[in-house]
Amino acid sequence: MDNMERRIRLRTLNTHITCKICGGYFIDATTVTECLHTFCKSCLVKHLEEKKTCPTCENVIHQSHPLQYISFDRTMQDIVYKLVPNLQENEMKRERDFYRSRNMACPKDLPQNHEDDDDKVNEAHAESDYHRLDEQVNVCLECSSNNLKNLQRRFLRCSSQATITHLKKFLAKKVLNGIEKYREIDILCNEELLGKDHTLKFVYVTRWRFRDPPLRLQFRPKVDI
Repeated sequence: MDNMERRIRLRTLNTHITCKICGGYFIDATTVTECLHTFCKSCLVKHLEEKKTCPTCENVIHQSHPLQYISFDRTMQDIVYKLVPNLQENEMKRERDFYRSRNMACPKDLPQNHEDDDDKVNEAHAESDYHRLDEQVNVCLECSSNNLKNLQRRFLRCSSQATITHLKKFLAKKVLNGIEKYREIDILCNEELLGKDHTLKFVYVTRWRFRDPPLRLQFRPKVDI
């Protein structure tokens, strides 16, 4: 069998992991949900203070509220940090130095308080405010199968940055009595199966944009018993 491993020079990937605004590697990679082009968060926010268009394709993001149509791309940022040696460490040092020079505590160094240690849904991404300051999305979760019990409380209000995987873990804990069973659940919108990494903001903008809230999602077991 041929050895499939081969070394790739980092510069051959640069076009995919660098910001078109500053030319550097993505920091807090943020994607425009309308066209899926990605930039550094600070670069994109500064750009949108003056223009309402995507810096790459120049499509109008939104005439009045473009910042509501951008989303942190955690997967892309993880890829960049894994590919570029010392980038994450250097960025954290630069950020801490910035706050230290102003006699302020770096937000990422503040202690994290979790109300429920058994709840792993938000543990990895929780901020000190539990994302209460994020843009919020109202969601209605309805069971579309007789093999799963419905929720006593179907309506949720949560961060727009929560992903479908977060909802799956929440549902697994509620209806399957075990958060580790989240892979046994599918979540759909308008009968369309949703990807595990989709954020609620992305789903709302692409599947529910011109409809009245709440965002209605259906859940079901992957395989009927």
